[in-house]
Amino acid sequence: MLKLAWKNTIYNPLNLLIGLILFALGIGLISYLLLLNTQLKEKFESNLADIDLVIGAKGSPLQLILCNMYHIDNPTGNINIEDAKPFLNPKHPLIKLAVPLSLGDNYRGYRIVGTSYDILKLYNGEVSHGRLYEKDLEVTIGKQVADATGLTIGSTFMSSHGMMEDDDLAHDHANLKVVGILKPTGNVIDQLILTNTSTVWAVHDHEEGDHEDHSHEDHAHHDHDHDNSTADLLNHPDKQITSILIQYKSKTNFQALSLPRNINENTNLQAASPAYQINKLRDMIGIGTEGIRVIAFLIAFVSAISIFISLFRSMKERKYELALMRVMGGSRTKLFMLVIFEGLILTIIGWILGTLLAHIGIEITGKYLVEDFRYAFSGFRFLNEEWIILGVSLLIGYVASVIPAIQASRTDINKTLSKG
Repeated sequence: MLKLAWKNTIYNPLNLLIGLILFALGIGLISYLLLLNTQLKEKFESNLADIDLVIGAKGSPLQLILCNMYHIDNPTGNINIEDAKPFLNPKHPLIKLAVPLSLGDNYRGYRIVGTSYDILKLYNGEVSHGRLYEKDLEVTIGKQVADATGLTIGSTFMSSHGMMEDDDLAHDHANLKVVGILKPTGNVIDQLILTNTSTVWAVHDHEEGDHEDHSHEDHAHHDHDHDNSTADLLNHPDKQITSILIQYKSKTNFQALSLPRNINENTNLQAASPAYQINKLRDMIGIGTEGIRVIAFLIAFVSAISIFISLFRSMKERKYELALMRVMGGSRTKLFMLVIFEGLILTIIGWILGTLLAHIGIEITGKYLVEDFRYAFSGFRFLNEEWIILGVSLLIGYVASVIPAIQASRTDINKTLSKG
């Protein structure tokens, strides 16, 4: 019966091609959204890194989060260490961990971050090869940076000003040296170039200076070991950083919960809650994806009607053939199952084509996202939910085939053959 159903399906393919294309398109859109949303959610959640608060310059709170946690936007500005001093104090009663970030430079699109060793605690970072940066102009790079740029232990490179690659903005007076590579973690630290905060200051102070020859002074400065801790920044109240990533000692402490409002109302700084802002962003994205999902379901519904009409017309054209099958011993049940199989074969083909389209689409989209945002999206992942889509597809195929199948099983042998 399956063989016969398959031959009937491919005998007149144009008859059902529109239904098949529509169905594949509907399934493809649904699968694409599922893959994209799942991977987006994973990226958002893995990079939350148990961070409770981000403190930075006044501006958009969402921009503050996207820039300093996800590294996909520009900073809202810099903040004075003098203003940030209370939150960098290791003895702060509410703060368990305060990780300073100094942004402003990149290498081939990968951001250079001046920070303390505490950033590794947030993202479970560990050194795979070499060691952590210790002196000025030393950097430890994420695995993704190493893979994409070809940098290895001992490599030197020049940073560029800004967040995107631009050779015209290269700091040609300072060579940064790779002293370590981190283990892959699957989160944002894989795409960062880490160094101490004084390296970021040194590079930019030189740019802002009078460009006189400071080679001896710089050499002495570069050989100097730094504490590489948050407390070390308190010795430089006149300097600036971009932001501070905060972890609370207790998430249920009332004073900790009111800290963001106190900062926003009573200081020159801005405090933003990552969980709140990311939920807002997902809601904004969700409105668009929900609209596309509705369109996808409508396409799938129209394709089901198209399959139904095609099978219904096909049964009328094949009445004589069906009557002959009855004469040759085919039961009503067999004729019913024959048409049902034809509908199911079509929906399985549609599901396979749609799923292939979705995975190819994600792989193509992923290439652009890696170039623009350094986030990897894979089309080679298969989700359990896609089996549910297959189940729903088979149900649609069955429902679309039932009426034509009943019509086929009720074929009147005498009437049909006498007309034939």
